[in-house]
Amino acid sequence: MKKLFILLGVVLGISTVSAQKFARVNVQDIVVAMPEFEEAQKNLEAFGKDLNEQMEQIQVEFNNKLADFQKNQATMAASVKQMRQQELEQLQQRFSEFQQIAQQDFQKKQAELLEPVQKKAQEAIQKVAKANGYIVVFDTSVPSLAYIDEAQTTDIAATVKKELGIVDKPAAK
Repeated sequence: MKKLFILLGVVLGISTVSAQKFARVNVQDIVVAMPEFEEAQKNLEAFGKDLNEQMEQIQVEFNNKLADFQKNQATMAASVKQMRQQELEQLQQRFSEFQQIAQQDFQKKQAELLEPVQKKAQEAIQKVAKANGYIVVFDTSVPSLAYIDEAQTTDIAATVKKELGIVDKPAAK
């Protein structure tokens, strides 16, 4: 009798596993197709442009002072020459520090702008997965899986895009 229950459990377990549904979606493709992503990219580009303009101003200031120093150093008193060299070094250091801070600010801004877009995509994927009975959805944009049998999984990209109101643009001719 005990063997019958074990056999029945194994048969039921196998049929339950085969009834489970798996899906796949390229999350990156979904995010890039969202209008919010395009808006975030525009804002990020404008932010980056402002940072670059500020870096260019510092670079121009440095180049002008360096050219002036090189042109006039032969006639400068030793104390003036030393002061100008220190000024150039400080300006160069300020530029390097600004570059590092600007890079950090850019990364923070990028995360700030893209997080809501990614969250919205994730929520749509979860909604589609639950509505269609998928127990697992694999993200194919991340090469962390060694293998996915595409015949055994369903690509839900079109359904997720529909959920988000994304209309695919026709292919260029």
